[in-house]
Amino acid sequence: MAARIKTRYFKLNANEKSFVSKMLNESHKNPNEDLELLRNLLTKEKAKILHAIKTKNPDSIYELSSILNRDQKSVRRDLKVLERFGFIDFEKIKKKDRISHKPFLITNKMILEIDV
Repeated sequence: MAARIKTRYFKLNANEKSFVSKMLNESHKNPNEDLELLRNLLTKEKAKILHAIKTKNPDSIYELSSILNRDQKSVRRDLKVLERFGFIDFEKIKKKDRISHKPFLITNKMILEIDV
């Protein structure tokens, strides 16, 4: 696992159509979808996930779910959002007959500036 910790800087203009989609290099027809994407990123649960990854260094999604006392499906869904926004990545670790996906941080800071 390479230690690629970096700061992500986003300068967004809320008046532009699809401002969050541009950040993700995606296109949506409905600009309200962008607000939903941003709301989906900024949750207490995702902040707890990032903190747990940073401080507990779990070896798998299962271990992270146990640390957070949340079901694995919900944690996996939140991890996909964090991966999509460039906060985390996964390292494949082979243990006996299984492959675990170890989440690790690739971003340690996000600066979000929104012009309204």
